[in-house]
Amino acid sequence: MPKLYARRRLSVLATLTGLTASAALFSAPSASAALPTPVSAATARSYLSQLTVATENRTGYSRDLFPHWITISGSCNTRETVLKRDGTNVTTDSSCAATGGSWYSPYDGATWTAASDLDIDHLVPLAEAWDSGASKWTTAQRQAFANDLTRPQLIAVTDNVNQAKGDQDPATWLPSRSAYVCTYVRAWVQVKYHYDLSVDSAEKSALTNDLASC
Repeated sequence: MPKLYARRRLSVLATLTGLTASAALFSAPSASAALPTPVSAATARSYLSQLTVATENRTGYSRDLFPHWITISGSCNTRETVLKRDGTNVTTDSSCAATGGSWYSPYDGATWTAASDLDIDHLVPLAEAWDSGASKWTTAQRQAFANDLTRPQLIAVTDNVNQAKGDQDPATWLPSRSAYVCTYVRAWVQVKYHYDLSVDSAEKSALTNDLASC
């Protein structure tokens, strides 16, 4: 418990530092740019206008229906691949587990030096995907979605932040670091558009408002 408390206190301090230091806020470390660049705000607005608006349905959902952290190359799985992509000076052992490096979490502005402090966030959560169309997919399609390194769908972030986000959409959750909100919503719309997923009315309204200020 003391270790967890100390780590969270450091997270709060890192977040406050990111909010008060404008240079750090708007010029984040290069590692934060590792997420595949989302489409422009104009393209995202166009994509959003084409998404189907529908009520969500979570009946039958299980995370196990989305096979994730599959082998990508050699002994490296999806999580390990994203950690290497998103980190700075990352070192790994023979099994591809990260043994050193630093990671900047663009959601909250915190920097970590232990891979165990990072979660790999599915930007569009698996449960959200299920709710909005993935329930009709094959297992292979759900696996592709859960391990997508091509679209801006996977990103290494502070574990506490990812856990607080859970399966929420932009109507109820956005990154606390305001400088990243535009990137986040552009990525969200791009992923939903690529996979032909629907949005609910509150989600579309929130995305419309956020994209208007991008």
